[in-house]
Amino acid sequence: MWKFLQPDTHKPLLAKEKIDPEYKKLRWQVFIGIFVGYAGYYLVRKNFTMAMPHLTDMGFDKDGLGFALSANAIAYGFSKFLMGGVSDRSNARKFLPLGLILSAIATLLMGTKAGVASIWVMFVFQFLIGWFQGMGWPPCGRVMTHWFSIKERGTKMSIWNVAHNVGGGLMAPIVAYGILWFGSWQAGTFWFPAIIAIIIALISYALIRDTPQSCGLPPVEEYRNDYPKNYNENSEKELTAKEIFFQYVLNNKTLWFIAIANAFIYFIRYGVLDWAPTFLSEIKGYDIKQIGWAYSYYEFAAIPGTILCGWLSDKVFKGRRAITTIIYMVLVAIFIVIYWLNRSSVLLDSISLIAIGFLIYGPVMLIGVQALDLAPKKAAGTAAGLTGFFGYFFGTAILANIGMGAVVQHFGWNYGFIMLLISCALAIFFVGLTYKEEQYLIKESKKIEIN
Repeated sequence: MWKFLQPDTHKPLLAKEKIDPEYKKLRWQVFIGIFVGYAGYYLVRKNFTMAMPHLTDMGFDKDGLGFALSANAIAYGFSKFLMGGVSDRSNARKFLPLGLILSAIATLLMGTKAGVASIWVMFVFQFLIGWFQGMGWPPCGRVMTHWFSIKERGTKMSIWNVAHNVGGGLMAPIVAYGILWFGSWQAGTFWFPAIIAIIIALISYALIRDTPQSCGLPPVEEYRNDYPKNYNENSEKELTAKEIFFQYVLNNKTLWFIAIANAFIYFIRYGVLDWAPTFLSEIKGYDIKQIGWAYSYYEFAAIPGTILCGWLSDKVFKGRRAITTIIYMVLVAIFIVIYWLNRSSVLLDSISLIAIGFLIYGPVMLIGVQALDLAPKKAAGTAAGLTGFFGYFFGTAILANIGMGAVVQHFGWNYGFIMLLISCALAIFFVGLTYKEEQYLIKESKKIEIN
């Protein structure tokens, strides 16, 4: 297996006159490949949340469903961190489609009668899906750092990052129409999206290329004359697992601050998203079609919000990701309050979900960009994996799934929303702690540019 996943070897440089057109063509090609591929991951990630209203009708309680759902985030958090280290030493062209196909197979199996037989069976399947899902982000991070330079990365990452909103937003209508066409909530919720995901995995494999050097091209830093502070001649060498973890990731204090902040940001992201079908059904009386479209509003609104966030961080705040994140999180808190307290207007619910979706995914994306900025590109997957581990294990599994489910079950929805608002404040605090180091990185990069 390891030999199959080994990075492609470097090829001799193409003729000088061929480098620019080939680079331009392949940058678009690999970008589309990771965009489509990562969108495909979201067709088979959160299907269980769409199944939860059906499962509650079958007699399962929120405590149990929250526990089963937490397996997805627990596995994803560990996988994103550990598989990030594997991804940094693997061929992204093979790594990303492999994870997507395995996720789809696990989703197909969960759609069987045995797949939802008990809470523990659902926990196991959600764990497997979560683990395979952890193979999606790291190879995309590897591709991004090898094909796009640091000064363009905020904007490019913001555009790529909406792939999961496209996938997540399409998942709900696909499920709704799948149930309508196949006459079974299990076939519509699990089987139909999984088959589409397998097709997407094959398309991604056809488009993605591992590194510029594997295509006979120079490093992107040389091509664009855009060198980060921590770039040197060793930056193109593959690192050992020990070097990645201990030299560049675990001893990075600022990386730990954004990892902690990410936990609270992810709690807000999934505390709203995962429980929206249940909250809207139970408290506001929405039917499955209304829930599906409300779920989609949340995801699709993130597309312009994320792109705007990346543009602001690059062009207006000149690489100051922390300031951009703080502004967005303040606005998120305001619309959470509106979504919570409104009890009479469907329109206001939709506006609130659109606003929260528009705003929350920008900080999610910028945390990833900061992680890539803070580590060498050969350690990009692991650095992003650390922040992802905190986001999914602590923020999603512990807080959004288990914590939110238990609090709502025993104390009511009001206390769940109070948890969300406290998390907004804590996310702002920990992101603020990264500002000083971020200022230093910006000053150093300007010195390099001048020299």
